[in-house]
Amino acid sequence: MSASTVLVADDDRGIRTVVGHALGRAGYDVKSTGNAATLWRWVSDGEGDLVVADVLMPDENGLDLIPRIKKVRADLPVVVMSAQNTLLTAIQATQRGAFEYLPKPFDLQELVNVVERGLAAARTNGSDAAAADEQSDLPLIGRSPAMQDIYRTLARLTTTDLTVMIIGESGTGKELVARALHDYGRRRNGPFVPINMAAIPRELIESELFGHEKGAFTGAVQRTAGRFEQAEGGTLFLDEIGDMPPEAQTRLLRVLQEGEYTTVGGRTPIQANVRIIAATHRDLTQLIRQGLFREDLYYRLNVVPIRLPPLRERRDDIPELVRHFLAAVAAEGLPPKRVDPEAMERLQNHRWPGNVRELENLMRRIAALYAEETVGVEAIEAELAAAGPLPEAPGAPEEEGLSGAVERHIRQYFQAHGEELPAGGLYDRVLREMERPLLSLTLEATGGNQIRAAQVLGLNRNTLRKKIRELEIPVNRGANGQ
Repeated sequence: MSASTVLVADDDRGIRTVVGHALGRAGYDVKSTGNAATLWRWVSDGEGDLVVADVLMPDENGLDLIPRIKKVRADLPVVVMSAQNTLLTAIQATQRGAFEYLPKPFDLQELVNVVERGLAAARTNGSDAAAADEQSDLPLIGRSPAMQDIYRTLARLTTTDLTVMIIGESGTGKELVARALHDYGRRRNGPFVPINMAAIPRELIESELFGHEKGAFTGAVQRTAGRFEQAEGGTLFLDEIGDMPPEAQTRLLRVLQEGEYTTVGGRTPIQANVRIIAATHRDLTQLIRQGLFREDLYYRLNVVPIRLPPLRERRDDIPELVRHFLAAVAAEGLPPKRVDPEAMERLQNHRWPGNVRELENLMRRIAALYAEETVGVEAIEAELAAAGPLPEAPGAPEEEGLSGAVERHIRQYFQAHGEELPAGGLYDRVLREMERPLLSLTLEATGGNQIRAAQVLGLNRNTLRKKIRELEIPVNRGANGQ
């Protein structure tokens, strides 16, 4: 049996070489070209068993070539590779019929695995083509590996009506992901209806979801459509699903199982033609153990889970997000702004407990409150300090505080040494024994950034450096701000 032939098209000679060698070592015959015209001629002549094509080629966009290929050879798998690592690229590639989308740079073994799967799918006629709409808006921002995984998952899901569970901290963009699934999916011409379970009184949730009949309860003076009816033919986004009360969970489970529901006070079943997307920042498995969430409903909703990374896990995306938010507020009429390199470094070092939403709000404040066109680190520091830390969660132990720590340290010192309070020398002893751990902990908390540590401590940067040398405090020499 002869080896399968892979057609590779990329205008970068280096890419063609390494891809060709990798596929050759895997046992495939490879034909390479630097332009779309040659690739099209090969495909038209019936050559090749699979195509690997770049998006940007000198004579034609690789995405535009896919529908032409699928028209003449519907079963020929096309793998798209691109350095334009955006959600739009992934979705367009999938919707135009690509078997897989690989963001550059990619692992060569991953490419070999994709080619193997593509050829296997072609042998079983498992490849599907789909038409695509041209859309230029970009609902999600970021090119980090974590976001690339999400883009590829979303691209696959746009061709299905599978129920999706989006999991992520507050401010990570759960509703943006839900909207992307709707706007680029098969139900994009239908309504997108969001409902936040945490924002509705428990006694009104069933009425909000399923609607009610006139006279169903006190104050129900007319029939009112619920969110399921409003979302007919489209998508219903159930945000903060972990806050749904048990009685509403039971009714939602019936909809998912039977595909129908009744209004509050009604008797006639209504068929539900909606796609369900749920989201939560809570651990639903923990709620199940506590008896607060139905296990059977969890498995009905968690058909395809999508975990959104917090911003601290995708710090490389922060510069792009900053530029995007500043451009957005400038388009609204505020003066255009840019962030200088030191300020951008500070933004990337921040922990962002409020995630992308916190970053967006900060950029809006910066644009509105600061006259300078170029924003420096001082402005960023001032706004981050003004925002303040998040309050402790209920039940969290109170921090000891600095004065309490000093008092405890003094008591422990005299207990350990069995001494009476000395007439002198206590100041130097306490200072010496507390200063080193204080500086060390501050440097650790700022990731070794001496500029930030000096600002937190209220010290001159040169003073901090002198103390680091005198106290022989180990520092991360590769850290920013050294």
